[in-house]
Amino acid sequence: MSEGTNESTYEIRIHGRGGQGAVLATAILAQAFVDEGRYAVAIPSFGFERRGAPVSACLRVARREIRALTNIYHPDCVICIDPNLPRMVDIFAGIKQSGTLIQASEKHPEAIMHPPDLATLAVCDAVAIALAIFGRPITNVIMLGAFARATGLISLDALNIALEKSEFRDADLAQNRLALARGYAETEIVTFAPEAVT
Repeated sequence: MSEGTNESTYEIRIHGRGGQGAVLATAILAQAFVDEGRYAVAIPSFGFERRGAPVSACLRVARREIRALTNIYHPDCVICIDPNLPRMVDIFAGIKQSGTLIQASEKHPEAIMHPPDLATLAVCDAVAIALAIFGRPITNVIMLGAFARATGLISLDALNIALEKSEFRDADLAQNRLALARGYAETEIVTFAPEAVT
């Protein structure tokens, strides 16, 4: 997130399915940014919120007060917390040139579909981690760890503090802290040189 007028706002869109916690992930991330002294606005999810249906939630982060409360159509970063969702939904819609994609997947990064002008691709086998920790494929907090690792925009300390302020239905704080740490540690990152983009 660079200084300046338009460039000082960083926009994130999180894709998941109803019941996976995409909205909660957005709230946790917003709280972590605020705790680190930035402004953050979580934008309500859109889509059908029934369990299993595709949903999106958005977040704007800036170093100054944020006035825009509209949906985000041209994100700097897309986080997809469900490995199968890209087959059903165009998660790349509107992503900015030289943007960042953070994908939950067991695949290696070279096997992940992505826009040709992407700057950073981060992949985390979040479902396997979730099954090991929670016994269920709840990947939202794991993917926040992946976001921290891939972008460097937020610290694990801030995310851990934000976790303490959150309410979880399916797991306790210790499990979520472990999930966050493993998401951070087990994310594979590929960066693409601008001259390599065709």
